[in-house]
Amino acid sequence: MIKIGRSTSKTEEFVAQTQKAEEKSPTINSTSFETDNVTLEIKEGRLSNYIGNGSTLTGETTFKAIMRVDGYLKGKIHSDEGTLVVGADGKVEANIFVGSAIINGKVNGDIVASKKVELGKTAHVIGNIQTPRLKIDDGAVFEGNCTMLKSQDVQKPSDFSGVNTVNKEQNPRN
Repeated sequence: MIKIGRSTSKTEEFVAQTQKAEEKSPTINSTSFETDNVTLEIKEGRLSNYIGNGSTLTGETTFKAIMRVDGYLKGKIHSDEGTLVVGADGKVEANIFVGSAIINGKVNGDIVASKKVELGKTAHVIGNIQTPRLKIDDGAVFEGNCTMLKSQDVQKPSDFSGVNTVNKEQNPRN
């Protein structure tokens, strides 16, 4: 430690208290942080569906508020306004139509989001993305094409056999 100027007992006491507080403060672990977020979402009633680590779900899934995937999901995912969260350990093999998607795990399939898509640093997405807003963190992997749309150009797909939902009359880029 470098000392500049005069040392007083109050200064030394402050430094000692600060060092003790730093030793006692827990480091933020991403796994415990994500677990705390899930707990908070459950308590506040915002979490519609949760697929936990080690769980597998196959089929068509719809939800309203927030759906979190820390396990494995295969099929189709749909929510008009909801948010899909794929945790770092989550793996999704599905075509996705949601309001927002926050991806930190692996996704193999197309993503259509009427509001935004966020790819965290541990995300690995293989598929196309259609959204008005896209955020990609350093370290994320994205293999596919991205079409940036206006919110009104995003249309609800009639089925998920192939996600091709751009209203070509309203989107002059095509």
